[in-house]
Amino acid sequence: MKIKMMKLSAIVLPSKQPVWLMFMLISLILESVALVYQYAFDYPPCVVCIHIRLLLAGFFIFACLGLCLRSYISLRFASLLALLGICAVSIERSWMLLGTERGFIFASCGFDLGLPAWLALNEWLPFLFKVHTTCGYTPDVAFGFTMAEVLLVFFSAMAVFILFLMLLVAKPAES
Repeated sequence: MKIKMMKLSAIVLPSKQPVWLMFMLISLILESVALVYQYAFDYPPCVVCIHIRLLLAGFFIFACLGLCLRSYISLRFASLLALLGICAVSIERSWMLLGTERGFIFASCGFDLGLPAWLALNEWLPFLFKVHTTCGYTPDVAFGFTMAEVLLVFFSAMAVFILFLMLLVAKPAES
């Protein structure tokens, strides 16, 4: 049993390649799911949905950086901190989306992403980052759970996992 735990911890150590590849794969899968819902199931994205897509793109970029810089403990920790920050903002955006769909947050969202003119991703990559509708609801994903609920739980779990990895990085080596 101890050997299995050692093998598992060797895989999830932030100094190892698999954990960073997992982060990259997760972000690509979530972006792909969003595109399937948009183009195959005809659920147009709202501004908050696009914000989450932008955050997933940032998650992918920092996971790539973490993969490339995993040999340096301070840069590895900085990458994990950036991923944790992205998860925190994603939790807030998911909560906003859930609150808008359930009616406990009264907010309006228009069609403006709020990006500066020099970062017009909605014009450069409209298939991925163009807002098509206002906020109001998210589609059911599975078992009656909406996409907002699933994203809220997912990003919360990712934040806890990243905190665990940060503790592994910060833990002093035993002699």
